[in-house]
Amino acid sequence: MVFHRKKKVVPFRTAGELDAMAAAGAIVGRALVAVRTAAVAGVSTQDLDEVAEQVIRDAGAVPSFKGYHGFPASICASVNDRVVHGIPRDEEILAEGDLVSIDCGAILDGWHGDSAWTFGVGTIIEVDRLLSEATKSSMEAGIEAMLPGNRLSDVSHAIERGTRAAEQDHQRSYGIVDGYGGHAIGREMHLDPFLANEGDPGKGPRLVVGSVLAIEPMLTLGSTQTTVLDDDWTVVTLDGSRAAHWEHTVAVTESGPRILTVRPE
Repeated sequence: MVFHRKKKVVPFRTAGELDAMAAAGAIVGRALVAVRTAAVAGVSTQDLDEVAEQVIRDAGAVPSFKGYHGFPASICASVNDRVVHGIPRDEEILAEGDLVSIDCGAILDGWHGDSAWTFGVGTIIEVDRLLSEATKSSMEAGIEAMLPGNRLSDVSHAIERGTRAAEQDHQRSYGIVDGYGGHAIGREMHLDPFLANEGDPGKGPRLVVGSVLAIEPMLTLGSTQTTVLDDDWTVVTLDGSRAAHWEHTVAVTESGPRILTVRPE
């Protein structure tokens, strides 16, 4: 009976537990900023992985991703047509104009933080800049829907509306990647429920004070369809179009949404 009641709400944490998650999230934020600073032409994605792992371990935390279901690295580095789960490699060298999505997680005192962002190497073309901007604004629309009493699909619907608003602003269409989305998070990185990046409002478990979700839209300049490379991890767009990925771990509070993966300025 207790289990049945819990299924009706998105998993929630106490105020102290949210603070603990924010401490883990702050390490993720610092690692992402360090990676972006290091991401210049001529650097490998493996170099970026080493930067992130050093920041995480120096803070007394552990990379969430390394060893997770056999994943071999501390970050996912997804360049250009790679959507998510790109494995960092010594032979993958960044070039001027590349569009890079970095996903990073850390565990501190048993609590997970999970966050991602997309940025360009040097100067990028306008359409790529707008793609990243659209993905970020879609995430921010989802964050705004993290309110007590809303349902899970209200967040999904808000993300989708954010994408459609960006399409209007940018006068172009974006593909919402099919089959991938966000998730609940806490002492495990991926918890139920799954959070879709589109859908009708008013469905699914309710958000309550303390509910936590990783909100992570993924948009493309073309197809919504993807395939997985032979490494069994890297997800790429089916049509070769570029992709962007933004993510924050976010909690519902009485005073509004709280981002738990804040990045230093």
